Amino acid sequence: MAFSTDQLAIMDSIIARYPKSRSAIMPLLHYVQSLAGYVTAEGIEAIAEKLSLATAEVTAVSTFYTQYQSEPVGEYHVGICTNTLCAVMGGDAIYEAVSEHLGIENHGVTPDGKVSLERIECNAACDYAPVVMANWEFYDNQTVQSVKDLVDGARNGNPPAPTRGPSTLRTWKENSAVLAGLPDGLAGEGVSAGEPSKLGLKISRGNS
Repeated sequence: MAFSTDQLAIMDSIIARYPKSRSAIMPLLHYVQSLAGYVTAEGIEAIAEKLSLATAEVTAVSTFYTQYQSEPVGEYHVGICTNTLCAVMGGDAIYEAVSEHLGIENHGVTPDGKVSLERIECNAACDYAPVVMANWEFYDNQTVQSVKDLVDGARNGNPPAPTRGPSTLRTWKENSAVLAGLPDGLAGEGVSAGEPSKLGLKISRGNS
């Protein structure tokens, strides 16, 4: 893909945030992903040129972190945690049921391009196991049926709201732009940490 003058200017504005330009690799990768839906070869080349780096250096970052996709994903990318605690609490059963429900496997995309599926090692929210993320928004304490409702709603263009965070689920590209540091105006919506997440803090304060 060719980048417009405005898009290149946004890349420059992202780079300008950092004392060392190389630090902009990750947000720039998110920005490229917000445009194409995944990290393209052209995007890697543009980032490398902007930062005066070898394309191999940018590629190394894009392939190290699982949040970057090297192939197109769905408009709603659903990651089901199947690490130990989530698996025991139902994550494995959720993954198998939803995979069968959608007719796709790990990293598969539905024929309509609406939903893709990924088996996630950890969503960093064990206190709400089993946890699912859609476009990096949290869906806590999930069941087979609730995740089927999530993916069906996404395919119909009306996904349920995340259990924490914004009151609407934004698309993969929209949330990639947020991760690049482009505000969507929704930062103040919802709660980011619920009572289970803050319990340890309360106990430690009570014992201090």
